[in-house]
Amino acid sequence: MPNLKDIKRRIHSVESTMQITKAMELVASSKFRHARERAEAAQPFFEATYKLMAEIAAEDPFFNSQYVNPRTENGSALLIVIAGDRGLAGGFNSNVLRLAQSRIEEITAQGGTPLVMPIGQKAVDHFSRRDVKVLQTYDHVAEHASIYLAMDMADLILKNYKRHTSLQSVEILFTNYVSPILQVAERLQIIPLTDLPGSHPRRCAVEYDPSPEAVFDKLVPQYVAGLIYGAIVESFASEQAARRTAMENATDNATEMIDTLSLQYNRARQGAITQEITEIVGGANAQQ
Repeated sequence: MPNLKDIKRRIHSVESTMQITKAMELVASSKFRHARERAEAAQPFFEATYKLMAEIAAEDPFFNSQYVNPRTENGSALLIVIAGDRGLAGGFNSNVLRLAQSRIEEITAQGGTPLVMPIGQKAVDHFSRRDVKVLQTYDHVAEHASIYLAMDMADLILKNYKRHTSLQSVEILFTNYVSPILQVAERLQIIPLTDLPGSHPRRCAVEYDPSPEAVFDKLVPQYVAGLIYGAIVESFASEQAARRTAMENATDNATEMIDTLSLQYNRARQGAITQEITEIVGGANAQQ
């Protein structure tokens, strides 16, 4: 027969845990709403910058930029890996870190050297324990990320891209928000800009001074900063959605566990009462 005090102690313990998971679920819901609002607010700026860059690239049939032409040398790649600052978010962190590790192994197998810029405490911790070259680390910046921080990151990235000709590409690995129950780890190449719709040149009355390439290159840092900011905010929203789902499941599991323990407690209590009654009746019969 289970001990009544042990069962009651376990019920109180699970109830305390359920209160924590419920509170974390509410906090994650609030942070998720703010993160989605920030992501939607930044979208028009990014779209306008991208559209202008596409128009410049399509203006001249001989357009040439260091940020557009692929580098033929099989060199290294800079991976911007965005993870969370905390756990308790289901498979959010493990999915993007697994994707990053797979990409690192792919680059290494091709004879290249991966260079990593981890964003988020979990990403920083992950790569600090591995033999991989780190450009710069950023932790606890996602919740209060700003476009100014993204501009600093973009300047650092572009300086290294121009300085090191062995850098073949710059890629972002982040988690894309699909739905409240689905967040997908994705890889996005940001440099070179090989997907600009400039394959059909056209002429218009716009003149660029000193040249279309110079104007284009001035826009690239803003474009890269917009991508980085968007990826950070999108990943943060995905993290909160994943944490909300995980905490909701934990709360449901705690509720089921409390129901099971309450049933055990009632059965044990009924068994104890039945045993006491049996002992009393047995004692009375013995006296007679």
